[in-house]
Amino acid sequence: MFNTFLTANWEYLVMANYEVDPVVLAPYLPNGVELDVYEGKAFVSLVGFMFKKTKLFGVSIPFFGSFEEINLRFYVKRKDGSKIKKGVVFINETVPFTLVALLANKLYKEHYISIPTRSSIKDEEAKRKIKYEWEKNGNWNYIVAETSKESEPMANNSIEEFIFEHYYGYTKVDSLNTIEYNVNHPRWRIRNVIDYSFDCDFKAMYGSDFSFLNEQKPNSVIAAEGSAVSIGWQRTYF
Repeated sequence: MFNTFLTANWEYLVMANYEVDPVVLAPYLPNGVELDVYEGKAFVSLVGFMFKKTKLFGVSIPFFGSFEEINLRFYVKRKDGSKIKKGVVFINETVPFTLVALLANKLYKEHYISIPTRSSIKDEEAKRKIKYEWEKNGNWNYIVAETSKESEPMANNSIEEFIFEHYYGYTKVDSLNTIEYNVNHPRWRIRNVIDYSFDCDFKAMYGSDFSFLNEQKPNSVIAAEGSAVSIGWQRTYF
């Protein structure tokens, strides 16, 4: 019996975090979970990172081992007996390979799409520049962050801790059914974001519900080193 579906390295994470009215997220909230908030505020995050050394059930995937992912996600929690499980819900996940998108959508009922993507990671003497780009309707969207060269531990009760310390995925199958799966990785080290820029057509990418983000600046932009991760094969339906 398989215990682990996917292993990979998630590296060079950049996340732009936007405060949103909980009413916006209500239609996307899976049954059985509630919004998780930081200092009383609900957030969505525009995320870019690298998938590397990807394996399914321990087997490398030829030609598909390394690629960019860009996603839009928000944060939830679920009370399971005496345990509080903190997790994320994806509005959309973008990758360059149709096969990867089809597989994730089929097995985990996720919301992947496949469009052209590209990335650039450059280390300079005192900083690192990370850029993710994705093409939608003939236009290239992007998020760029310049970070410190050195990483440091996350501070307790920080926005970085809130954003990164969610270890479950929740998928809304329909109005009654939800899938839960576990994502395992160590506590990440972060890099200070010195500067950033971005150009994302939220309406084109994520629908009219999120078009207001075209005119809204992020509350924070954060970056993490990343690590090896694993996603469990076991999926809980409730």
